[in-house]
Amino acid sequence: MKLSLLLKSILSTSVVSSIFISQLAYAENVRLRMHTFYGTELDSIAEDFRDYVSNASDGSIRIQFLRGGELVDSDQFVDAVARGTIDIAHGVGSYWPGRVGIGTIESGLPGAWFSVEEARDIFTNQGLDELVAEAYEEQGVKLIGRGYGSDYGLLTSEPVTSLADLRDMRIRSTSSIATVLENFDIPTTFLPAEELYVALSTGLVDGAIYGGPLDYEQLKLHEVAQYYTDINLLNPGWTESVLINPGSWERLTEEQKEILKGAISKYLEDIHNWLEEGNQRIINEGELFEFARLPEKDSRRLTEASLPIWEAEAKKSDRNARAVEILINNAIEQGRLSE
Repeated sequence: MKLSLLLKSILSTSVVSSIFISQLAYAENVRLRMHTFYGTELDSIAEDFRDYVSNASDGSIRIQFLRGGELVDSDQFVDAVARGTIDIAHGVGSYWPGRVGIGTIESGLPGAWFSVEEARDIFTNQGLDELVAEAYEEQGVKLIGRGYGSDYGLLTSEPVTSLADLRDMRIRSTSSIATVLENFDIPTTFLPAEELYVALSTGLVDGAIYGGPLDYEQLKLHEVAQYYTDINLLNPGWTESVLINPGSWERLTEEQKEILKGAISKYLEDIHNWLEEGNQRIINEGELFEFARLPEKDSRRLTEASLPIWEAEAKKSDRNARAVEILINNAIEQGRLSE
């Protein structure tokens, strides 16, 4: 009888200890507000991400997911994370180059890389992400994820067979791409993505460099422009950053941090795969767009015209100069530049 009571006491103590240890592992239930620049098209991926985090953390981490424009404008993400208005932001560095000087380089300079594998190597193994993380830290936020976009082609209302064809067109583009195109007397302008449909349908612009076939399908641009041209200037056409408020990060236990980082890595990879598979599906179906490729000699001319942009970015700071040096060394290694 005494032995039975002793065993019960030991078992009871063991159970209490297990519960106590479990509570220590997740010392605090954490709710995090995460904001992306994407819209409803990512809802299923976002739901998988939230469920994964909740299940892996035994419910100790809960994510409130906000779509593009719901609470904070995408170009204000760095400020919002630093202030704690949101805990986590998923955006693109080119949205805030005035706040984070390396942002334009981070998102992708024309001619910087030509495959996901090359871009990943530049960031992970050649030191670019270390420089980017330093820049974000100075602005009061922490970089905890790197995503890779997808195709970055030209969509036009008329067929394009060479750079010369573009001289009679007005092309929507970002500032860095515009600088390249203007070397070939190609008129450019910038418009937000949500204005592209009307601009193309009314002739305000004749084409756009914004993303891949899936991006154009999501915006229904196939209804007003049917010619997709691979300009072979940058692939992936952008990279994505996930930033977290340092205070929110430090509230997490080490195990929770690993769970969150792993979940974000999977989330970003799921987005990349969704883009790649969607682009390939549209190409294979061949119904929405007519596909073409810019002649190799013209693509090479575009790449050569990009170098002044690299030089201009390098002059902005010592950090930028080190980042551009990484890109130059990589281009030499890849045989795109001579020493």
